[in-house]
Amino acid sequence: MDIATPHANTLSGVVVLLLLDYLTQHRAWGWLKLAQGPAGLKGTPGLLFSKVMGSGQNGGFSLRPSSSHQGLLCIFDNPNDAENFMAGPHVKACQERAKEHWLGMLRITSSRGAWDQQAWDITPGAKTQAASAGPFAVLTRASIRPAKAMAFWRHAPASQASLEQAPGCMLAMGLGEAPLIRQCTFSLWQDTQAMLDYAHQGAHQSAIQAAYKQDFFSESLFVRMQVLRMQGHWKGQPFEHPMELAHG
Repeated sequence: MDIATPHANTLSGVVVLLLLDYLTQHRAWGWLKLAQGPAGLKGTPGLLFSKVMGSGQNGGFSLRPSSSHQGLLCIFDNPNDAENFMAGPHVKACQERAKEHWLGMLRITSSRGAWDQQAWDITPGAKTQAASAGPFAVLTRASIRPAKAMAFWRHAPASQASLEQAPGCMLAMGLGEAPLIRQCTFSLWQDTQAMLDYAHQGAHQSAIQAAYKQDFFSESLFVRMQVLRMQGHWKGQPFEHPMELAHG
């Protein structure tokens, strides 16, 4: 779902993603973090880019917003700053108030498009997807043209169902900066083949074809990433995957 969009600069670094399902008594605290947005991370060492996003019901792709699910996405200049942030007070405060969370550090292996007119470059030192060990992740995001929003959302439920049920999909979550028109999807895969099998068939393929044909998006980004490190529990499933990082 790549749209050729002019961009002012290119981001290159390590991605940190935190998915959260807040406890009932801490949902107001979570909403405050959502309202603060990137301003709440001002001054974080090495931080190049950040988004605080809401989600659909049950962490999915529903038009009905979730009162507890959120995502925090950051790009850091280097692995050291990324690791310090992951172990730091901001992330810990979120984790302590969450019923479940997933926290991962990832490096970009391929990217097309832009987010806020910023392209994402391959993380320095990253191998190609074919040469890398799994698991892998995919992030897609799009700014939906307001006049095309209803057409876009006609395709979303079927695409969501096929994603969550796709063989090899370990985790999937719908995220968004703004209701209806600024959407993001994160999915985690056991291996490259499972990811490709989903991408090129069924409801997802139909949604992509419709997006191109009907010009749904004013801007879009498609990113593939290798998971360097992950931890947490999501929908009752434990996640853990440490890898040695090349610092520098």
